[in-house]
Amino acid sequence: MIGPDIAVVVKGWPRLSETFIAQELVALQEAGLHFDIWSLRHPTDTKTHPLHDRITGALHYLPEYLHDSPPRVLRGLLANIRRRGFYRALWLWLRDLLRDPTRNRLRRFGQACVLARELPVGTKGLYAHFMHTPASVTRYAAVMRGLPWACSAHAKDIWTSPDWEKREKLQKSTSGAHFLATCTGVGADHLSALAGDADRVALIYHGLDFTRFPDPPERDYSNRRAARLISVGRLVEKKGFDRLIDALALLPERLDWEWHHIGGGDLKAALQTRVGELGLSSRIVWHGAQSQPFVIKAMREADIFVLPSRIAADGDRDGLPNVLMEAASQKLPILSTPVSAIPEFITDGEHGLLTPDAPADIAAALSQLIEAPDLRRALSENAYQRLISEFSMQPGIDELYRRLDAMIAENG
Repeated sequence: MIGPDIAVVVKGWPRLSETFIAQELVALQEAGLHFDIWSLRHPTDTKTHPLHDRITGALHYLPEYLHDSPPRVLRGLLANIRRRGFYRALWLWLRDLLRDPTRNRLRRFGQACVLARELPVGTKGLYAHFMHTPASVTRYAAVMRGLPWACSAHAKDIWTSPDWEKREKLQKSTSGAHFLATCTGVGADHLSALAGDADRVALIYHGLDFTRFPDPPERDYSNRRAARLISVGRLVEKKGFDRLIDALALLPERLDWEWHHIGGGDLKAALQTRVGELGLSSRIVWHGAQSQPFVIKAMREADIFVLPSRIAADGDRDGLPNVLMEAASQKLPILSTPVSAIPEFITDGEHGLLTPDAPADIAAALSQLIEAPDLRRALSENAYQRLISEFSMQPGIDELYRRLDAMIAENG
């Protein structure tokens, strides 16, 4: 049986927090790209987005841990030993292992052996989302099979991966990526400098598929009710919700507000404890991880969107969070921080407010927005106009499709 042209490798599928990947893959599918999805992990979310159901290609799960399926890993190893590319991949992996002697690196090679063995006949190339683990598995498997591969890099994978690894994946060689796409200008500049060749890195903003979003509601910007603040994002350090909670405790008593949070994350228990210590429990609603229709409805009912992103201790940070564009699509005024690529969409004082991530600064900016309905109206209108004029999804999809199509065409 002849398989699809492309094998798409992702860390986990489906994931509620990675709507941008699902949006991209649906658009590529509609453009005519035929692909299967290969996931390194099984899903942990209990919900899915409607976008996930639109993917028609097959979904395959590689062994999440090698001890989960020793026979499958052994079959992969034995099948690939007969391939000339196996020894090239083995050499690459051993070099990587010497610099990164971890169990994760061992697992990457085992997963690559399974992937290389099980790729359908006729597969012409591989495409990974994220430059760290998925790209490593993809690279080893592609070398084993003698196939080209490409990658999209986003945020954590760029800023927490060692430079030597990024540099080698970007090199123009038999083992390097055919091209690498990234979704922010700051990320593209960093990776182009490592590559030494700007042509190998494509700046492709995710943008927004406007067909998935309703027209913005007719908003009442008056202060006739408690200001409903909303945040969407995982409860992890780089999102800055710990500092937002401390900022909420600093808001003047004269202000009437409530905060709604959507998303899961490892810090939930600690943050809920902090909320209790500050006496804010009655003003905060935790919705947990939710599907996109729920998120859009909540945005339409809110007054201010808040995302106080910051750089985590390990260097992890946001790129350009899609939720900012989603909030702008509903003319929801935005308060965020000038971290990473956020200023590539939001100009402070024009499309939203960007504040330092100290609680006192966040509280001052929030107070300003709550008490200034005309400012909220102007910021939200400006952000909406910039979104529809400069951040449509389609130009990026056209460029990504062109590059993937050229890659598989070169492989015949």
